[in-house]
Amino acid sequence: MKTPLRLAALLSACLLTACTTTQIDRTTYIADTRYHAKNADSRIRFLVMHYTEIDEARSIEVLTGDAVSVHYVVPDAPRIEKNEPVVYQLVPESQRAWHAGVSAWQGATELNASSIGIENVNLGPIGDGKWQPYPPAQIEALIALSRDIVARYAIPPTRVVGHSDIAPQRKIDPGPLFPWRALYDAGVGAWPDDADVAAHLAGRDKRAPADVRALQEKLKRYGYDVATDGVLDEKTRRVFSAFQMHFRPSDYAGSADAESDAIAQALLDKYFAN
Repeated sequence: MKTPLRLAALLSACLLTACTTTQIDRTTYIADTRYHAKNADSRIRFLVMHYTEIDEARSIEVLTGDAVSVHYVVPDAPRIEKNEPVVYQLVPESQRAWHAGVSAWQGATELNASSIGIENVNLGPIGDGKWQPYPPAQIEALIALSRDIVARYAIPPTRVVGHSDIAPQRKIDPGPLFPWRALYDAGVGAWPDDADVAAHLAGRDKRAPADVRALQEKLKRYGYDVATDGVLDEKTRRVFSAFQMHFRPSDYAGSADAESDAIAQALLDKYFAN
C-alpha cells in the first residue's frame, strides 16, 4: 500500500513532466496509399449521346436548372477560340449528372451513376417526317470531345450509346441523323463492317422477314434491354427501331428484317467474338 508521502511524490513527478499523454486528433486522418488493388476501374463506363430539342440559349437554361443536368453541351454552331471549338461543361466528370433517367445497357441500370452525358443542340424531329441535321462544325466539336473522353476512360466502342439505346421505351434521341458513322471513323463507338453484313445476308433480300426471337437474342447480347420471347409487340418494336436508328437509319420502322439481323450478327462477331 502506497503511503501518502509516496503518492505525493508520484503526483509531483507527474506534474513535473506535465503528464504529457499524447492526444490524438480524431478529426483528421492519414491515408496510407502504399498498397494498390488490382481489381478496380473507373466510375465512368459509358458515354451517352442526346439531342436537346431546343435552341442553345434555352438548352443552357434548362440544363443548369433544378430538374435535369448533363456533363457537356455541344452547340450547333460552336464558337472558335484559339482555333478550337468551344463546348460547354456544366457538370464535372467526377460528379453524377441527371441525363439518362431510367436506363439499362449491358446489364447495368440507372446509367446516370456510371456515364458521361453529351447534349447536342439539335431540334430533333421538325415535322413532316424530317429531322434537323447536325452541322459539320458541331460534328467536329463532338468528335474532338468524344475522342478525348473515350481515351481517358478507356470506354469500349459498344458502350458509346444513344439515349434511345439505353431507354428505347421512352426516348428517340439522338435520332436517325446523328453521325454515328463519322464518330466511328474518328475512333469513337461501334460500327459493323460492310463485308460482314453482306456475308450474313448471304444474298437474302434486305427486307425479308427475320426470326423475331433470334433478333431479340442478338440485341440483348449486344446490350439492349429487350425480351427474348419471340413476340413482335410494341416494346420490342421500339428496341428494334432504336437499334435501326443507330446502325441502319435509312429505315427504322422497328420490323424484324434480314438486314437488321445481319447487322446485329456482324456487330457481335466484331465486338463479342470471345
